[in-house]
Amino acid sequence: MSETVMDVTDIQNLLPHRYPFLLVDRVVELKPGEKLVAFKNVTANEHFFSGHFPGHPVMPGVLILEALAQAIALLGYKTANARPETHVTYLMSIDGAKFRKPVVPGDRLVLEVTVMRHKGMLFKAKGEAKVDGQVAAEAEFLATIAERKEVA
Repeated sequence: MSETVMDVTDIQNLLPHRYPFLLVDRVVELKPGEKLVAFKNVTANEHFFSGHFPGHPVMPGVLILEALAQAIALLGYKTANARPETHVTYLMSIDGAKFRKPVVPGDRLVLEVTVMRHKGMLFKAKGEAKVDGQVAAEAEFLATIAERKEVA
């Protein structure tokens, strides 16, 4: 894989997610307005494996989609030059989700997201999660970057 574009500290500076819900470990390619490639190292000590499934650990598909959504949020922030102090990314829809192969401990989940359409703060993107070059999951996502409103 190519060199690091964003490490976990850079990612945490943009995304509000933290362990155990931060699902992007590193960004290795970034072309604002076009594409982002990142990865998640899947380890046996992930909290969800204790219940999904005992004796046969499989990463839940919804978490694979969440990892792709987080990658899209990173691409959106970098494309719109939005700041996490004043803005937040919201997922609006997921279409055509397909799961092609199980993701198990020891896998490196490569997250590839590509902008299909972008207008203002609205993004439509295609996401593919791959393991060893094979698509494990894919979907199209709609997301928006909105002004952050503090909740009391």
